[in-house]
Amino acid sequence: MTYRFFTPPPAKAATGRTAEVYQQLRDEFLGPVPTFQALSAVPELLAATWALMREALLAGDAPRVDRELVASVVSRANRCRFCVDAHVMLLHALGEHELAEVISRGGTPSEPRHAALAAWAEASRTPEAADWASPYRPEVTGTAIAFHFINRIVSALLDPDLLPGGLQRSRVVRSAGGRLYARTARESKEAGRSLPLLGAGEAAPPAWAGDSPVGVADASLRSAARHGGDLLGDVARQTVVATVRWEDGRHPAQPAEWAADLIRDLPGEDRVGTRIALLAAFAPHTIRPGDVALWRLSHPDDADLVRLVAYGAITATDHVAQALSPAQL
Repeated sequence: MTYRFFTPPPAKAATGRTAEVYQQLRDEFLGPVPTFQALSAVPELLAATWALMREALLAGDAPRVDRELVASVVSRANRCRFCVDAHVMLLHALGEHELAEVISRGGTPSEPRHAALAAWAEASRTPEAADWASPYRPEVTGTAIAFHFINRIVSALLDPDLLPGGLQRSRVVRSAGGRLYARTARESKEAGRSLPLLGAGEAAPPAWAGDSPVGVADASLRSAARHGGDLLGDVARQTVVATVRWEDGRHPAQPAEWAADLIRDLPGEDRVGTRIALLAAFAPHTIRPGDVALWRLSHPDDADLVRLVAYGAITATDHVAQALSPAQL
């Protein structure tokens, strides 16, 4: 597994809040996996991302299979191969071998309930076009929201292969990995355990989450990730927000040219940052080393790159979440 633009410190060197997050990851998930190590340059963002994923995907009473299905299908809709592979493996860990392989192939589950859930998760990529709402519990809805953010972080900052040569795409390897993590995947998790890791956020919990821990974690993530917008000027931020709204999750056919057109009239100092944020929202795997090199001329720290990517990712995620009208729940 390699990182695209920087290599974070080893997990054993972590201190403070980062070390606390890593310990929970060891206790309850797959350990300090690259997804979270990539965020370690911004501890408050790391903690909030883990909290939302944990409270939505791992804790609570909603069936874990339903949530892993949602995580896998949202990842598929966002073209995040890394996350599809990881959560297909976790479906194997839960004993859902046929369902795992159907999702990996891009198919539709045979069980009607799973098929409906997969269609709902797929539609969330373009929520306005799909008139997307949610009849599901906060954990299931929160899983969809969490993975719209996580997919974009992963696609921007990590290479797509979990294992050398893409070995995780072998059914034998996926099934074996599932057996390895079966016990951890099937253990129940106490709701709310991640919340002490969070700082005070400015955002209010969303209506779709009620008073669940998922809502608290979601609000914390939105607060932490939106701060990345402070790295851009007002017009640049408005460009990112407006583009996310009018494009409604469309996959650009030629992302480099698409982004170049959108930033042409911006102030020179904001062009490369806006380009990275826009690509993080729509096609994060197409962020180029040259984009990052130009950004680092004025923002050399890894933390600022992570914040900028997170801003693009949360802007797209907010668009998905805003389509969840409380009146429809």
